[in-house]
Amino acid sequence: MRIKLPDDIKIYIACGKTDMRKSIDGLAAIVVQNFKLDPFENALFLFCGNKKDRMKALLWEGDGFLLMYKRLENGAFQ
Repeated sequence: MRIKLPDDIKIYIACGKTDMRKSIDGLAAIVVQNFKLDPFENALFLFCGNKKDRMKALLWEGDGFLLMYKRLENGAFQ
């Protein structure tokens, strides 16, 4: 599956550890409460868990949120 991101998209990386049990509503709440940003803007929000082998991404597509999850089999995100 390939996703075409707009050329003018902003990418935000949430530093620190995020509870990877959170889903769309929980991650959107972090965007609003912790970072004072609008989860509905033209932006991709990236979250890393306690183990640095997992990452979630949240993207508003205009008609709904897209939640992506990546788990590395070997290694870790840096």
